[in-house]
Amino acid sequence: WCWFLLAALVSAVMVGLRMDFSMLLEPLGFVKVLEWVLAIFAFATCGGFRGETALLVSCEGVVNKTVTAAFAYPFRLNTVVFTAPDPKGCGGTWTDAHLTGDFSSSAHFFVTLAALVFLYCITALVVYIGYNHVYQQNNKLPLTDLAISVLIAFLWLVSTFVWAKALADIKVSTGASVVPGIESCKAPATTCHFLSVTSMGVLNVAVVFGLLNMTLWAGNVWLVYKDNNLHSQWNRISESP
Repeated sequence: WCWFLLAALVSAVMVGLRMDFSMLLEPLGFVKVLEWVLAIFAFATCGGFRGETALLVSCEGVVNKTVTAAFAYPFRLNTVVFTAPDPKGCGGTWTDAHLTGDFSSSAHFFVTLAALVFLYCITALVVYIGYNHVYQQNNKLPLTDLAISVLIAFLWLVSTFVWAKALADIKVSTGASVVPGIESCKAPATTCHFLSVTSMGVLNVAVVFGLLNMTLWAGNVWLVYKDNNLHSQWNRISESP
């Protein structure tokens, strides 16, 4: 039965299929390919990041020991612990020290949107290439495409600025400001110095890709409106007495 249902589904999808790859050279198809690629880049630059904050610690029996806290997507920094300077924990004065902040909601929002846009672009390209004749003849499909494009452009705007704010806070939470918040560094005969943090240039690029996606989808709204009879329909309505 499973094979029968799968065959029936494939047959239904194949009905009316007319492959026309020339649509990829048209503005509507070409922009959709760009949106598909940029969604991949936005997903990869944010979701694939791994970094590390390093401190230089001197305490009882330990001199200039490097301790690190490794963090990555989705940036739940409050769960990240610095490694102990030595097995004895500086004679018992060193306790677990965490980074501060949970930025997972902002990161998830940005990456999830990129993944959903990636899937939508694939679906749209299948319609443009294989069912363009249906797309042009059915007013509901262009209207749906237009509505989704407006929504995606708005979501890119929101998610990009939310992620940019979260990134600024992540830089603060993993930078030199972490030292005053570590209680163990305030113990007698213990000194902590900020050493380094992994460059977050890739995460800055993620913000840039978010802005590019937002701009591209805003342009896509105009293309969907212009390349279909929606434009002529609106003109006829506005010119009618």
